[in-house]
Amino acid sequence: MSGVPLLTLLTVLPLVGALIALFSGHRARAVALVTGLVSLAVALRAWTLIPANGSIGLVERLAWVPSLGIEYYLGIDGLGALMLVLAAIVSLMAVMASFRVHHQPGLYFALVLALESGLFGAFTALNFYHWFLFWEMSLIPAFFLIKLWGGPQRGPAATQFFVYTMAGSAFLLICFLAVFYATGSMDFIHLGLLASSGELEPMITAHLGPVGFWLAIGCLAGFAVKVPLAPFHTWLPAAYSEAPSPVTMLLTGAMSKMGLYGLLRIVVPIFGVELARLRTPLLVLAVLTVVMGAWAAAAQKDLKRVFAYSSVNHLGYCLLAIFALALPAVDAGTRASQSAALNGVLLQMFNHGLTAAALFWFIALLQARSQGERSIDAFGGLRKPAPIFAGLMGIAIFSSLGLPGLNGFVGEFLIFRGVFSLSWISASVSILGLLVTATFLLTVIQKVFAGPTPERWSSFPDLHPGEWLALAPVIVLMFLLGVAPRLIVDSVNPTVEFLLAHWRF
Repeated sequence: MSGVPLLTLLTVLPLVGALIALFSGHRARAVALVTGLVSLAVALRAWTLIPANGSIGLVERLAWVPSLGIEYYLGIDGLGALMLVLAAIVSLMAVMASFRVHHQPGLYFALVLALESGLFGAFTALNFYHWFLFWEMSLIPAFFLIKLWGGPQRGPAATQFFVYTMAGSAFLLICFLAVFYATGSMDFIHLGLLASSGELEPMITAHLGPVGFWLAIGCLAGFAVKVPLAPFHTWLPAAYSEAPSPVTMLLTGAMSKMGLYGLLRIVVPIFGVELARLRTPLLVLAVLTVVMGAWAAAAQKDLKRVFAYSSVNHLGYCLLAIFALALPAVDAGTRASQSAALNGVLLQMFNHGLTAAALFWFIALLQARSQGERSIDAFGGLRKPAPIFAGLMGIAIFSSLGLPGLNGFVGEFLIFRGVFSLSWISASVSILGLLVTATFLLTVIQKVFAGPTPERWSSFPDLHPGEWLALAPVIVLMFLLGVAPRLIVDSVNPTVEFLLAHWRF
C-alpha cells in the first residue's frame, strides 16, 4: 500500500462525520452536508484514478488473519468506482431532503452517515470477510432509520426488512464458508481466477462433493433478496412506504444496487458455469420481476408504493440482462451483445439510483406541503399553483419512463439491444413492462398535476429558490447523461470488456 489510502479514507470519513453529528444536535444536518460533499469529492477523485484497462486499481492490501484467509483488501474498477459515486450522490441527496427531522436529529444523521460508510465499504472490499462486515453494517442503520422515524406501520416494516435481508446474509455466509473450506481463500479476485480456469469446481467437489450448484443457488438467493428478484420482493413495498422518504431514497437509490453489485462482483465471476445451467428459470423470474413489478405499480394509489414497485420493475431490467449474459461467447456477435447488455446494466444502475432518489425527494416535498398526503386521487391540477414543482418532478418521471434525451433511456436501450440477441423471447415479453410503466407514470402526471385544481390546493406552495437550486444539479445530470452517456460509458466500458474476457459460463 503506497501513497494516500484513498479508499480507506473514503470509508472512514462518513464514520468520523457520524460521530461528530451524533453530538451536534440541530447542527447535525450541516455536519452531514459537509461530510457528504467531501465524500463525493473523494469518490470522484477515486473514479479518475481507476486503471484504463478495466482491471482493479487503487489496491490496499494488508494481512489480517492469514490462517483464516482474511485480508484487509480494497480495490475498485469501473464498476466499483461508479457505485461509489452513486452512493455519495444519493447519500448527499438524502441529507438535503431531510429538512424536517426534529426528533433526535443527531442520531438520525449519524445513522445516515454510518449507512453511507457501509455502502462505501461494500463497494470496495475484495475479501469476503471484510466485505461481509460492511454488508451487514449497512443493514443496522437502515433498520433503525425505518424503526425510529418511519410511518404508522414502521415496526412491522422494519422487522420484515431486517429478517428478509438477514436471511439472505445467512445464505451468503454459509456458502462462502463452504467455498473457503474447499479453497482456503476468501479473495474474490483469486476465486474468480480459479473459476475462470476451471479449477474451482473440482476443488469444491474434492472437499465437499458435487455441491457447487447448490452453493451458487445460495449466493443467488442472498443477493436476490437485496435487489430484489421476484418472489423475494415482498419486504420492499412496506419498507419503502413506511420509511421516511429520505431513507427510502437511500434504500432504492443505493442499497438496492448492493445486490446487483454482488451478482456482478461475486456470483457471475465465481459461479458463472452454474449460472449458465440456471439461465432459463432465472430469465423467467427476471421477466416476472419486470412485468409484475410494473402491473403492481399500476394498481397502487399511494405514491410511495407506486414508485416502490416501479423500482422493482426497473431493477428487473438489470437482472434480465445479467442472466441473459450467462452463455458462452461463441462468436463476435454474441460478445458484442453481451458487452451492450452489461454496459446497459451499469448505466441503468446509476441512472435508476439517481432518478428514483429524486422521485422520492419530490414525494417528501409533496408531503411537507400537504400535511402528509400522498394518495394519487387526493391531488389534481397542481401545475397551476406550483409550475416549477410540476415541471421538475415531471422531468424526473419522464426520466423514469425512459424518454429519449434523458438519462433513463440509454441504459434501457442498451439492455434491450443486448438481450434481444441473447434471449429474444425474454426481451419481447419484457416489453410489456415498458408499456405498463408508461401507462402508470403518465397516470401519475395526469392525476397529480393535470386537470382542474381542487379548492384545497389552490394555494399549494411552489418550490422556493433554495429547494429548486438544491434539485437543479440532479435535473441537469439527468439531461447531461441523456445526451452524453459517454461520460459514464467511456469509464466503465474497459471494465465491461475486462470482466467479459475473464468470466466463464
